[in-house]
Amino acid sequence: MTAFALEREHRRPALHDRRTLLFVALAALVVLSGLLGLSLGATGVPLSRVLAVIGDALTGHVATGSDALIILQVRLPRLLLGLLIGAALASSGALMQGLFRNPLADPGLIGVSAGAALAAAATIVLGDRLLAPFIGSLPFAALPVGAFAGGLVTMLGLYLVSTRSGRTSIATMLLAGVPFAALAGAGMGLFSYLSDDRQLRDLTFWTLGSLSGATWTKVFAVTPFVLPTLLAMPFLARGLNALSLGEAEAFHLGIPVQKVKGAAILLVAVAVGASVAASGMIGFVGIVVPHMLRLMAGANHKMLLPASALLGATLLVAADTVARTIVAPAELPIGILTAAIGAPFFLWLLLRRQGGMVL
Repeated sequence: MTAFALEREHRRPALHDRRTLLFVALAALVVLSGLLGLSLGATGVPLSRVLAVIGDALTGHVATGSDALIILQVRLPRLLLGLLIGAALASSGALMQGLFRNPLADPGLIGVSAGAALAAAATIVLGDRLLAPFIGSLPFAALPVGAFAGGLVTMLGLYLVSTRSGRTSIATMLLAGVPFAALAGAGMGLFSYLSDDRQLRDLTFWTLGSLSGATWTKVFAVTPFVLPTLLAMPFLARGLNALSLGEAEAFHLGIPVQKVKGAAILLVAVAVGASVAASGMIGFVGIVVPHMLRLMAGANHKMLLPASALLGATLLVAADTVARTIVAPAELPIGILTAAIGAPFFLWLLLRRQGGMVL
């Protein structure tokens, strides 16, 4: 056995221990952020009471009192929705960065978020004007459905534009995302211009992103879309690792490149579309989380994808907790917080890639 092989054999246990420690730490952060999210807010609930209420609910006992109502009917569905959406956005970011072979890629890069936002704007403005006189509140109930459909239609359009002779060009998809996003932005501007004061307020608040509308119904509606995508993403890890060498090299390694690209695009479209539909526009989670983990633990997608899900869930729940408490009893849109964190981090990444040169 060569010295290089011996060194690799010695490194494997250390690498395995490091990854195990990372996942344990991330899981602990998820639990901690969840408990704090259930405890903190405009009305504080002691952690001991939170644990007691959750314990009663798990054992089938009916918890009573205002604390139980706040935890089980208001904060717990909001927590679960935040965990799902944070995990979906961060994992989608890691998937996009692996697919585009660019650590600055973002789930919104292919225009899914912009398409979902345009469909949501159309639902708020046109649905309110055309349908509300006859069927009341349907436009607001249909908002997540419209946004999800808009994301999927955008993904289909990008796929058709970038696919020729059965081969999908990632570079073409990246470039096509720019005019798609621009058209969606123009459409949103038009709907903002056509909207009345109430519609404009609803549209503005939705585009800023928030978990304030979380209910058990919304959790049950989002879970069938988000959870399967989170479970499926790690199965693409081997293909993404091979794609980091280039498409030709991945093909020679036996990777079905076209199937990997198609599966990745579909999973991101479903995950991001469902997330945007449920919470509005929440940016930068898909950039910040995967890159932080890549700096700490490397670029192996077998580790990066599940770790991104855990850290993304933690980050979004923590940001939501801050949003609910920093201006209590009012609530700050969560998209403002994630942008305030993510924008400086993105700028730091750009400067770091330029060797620290500031123009």
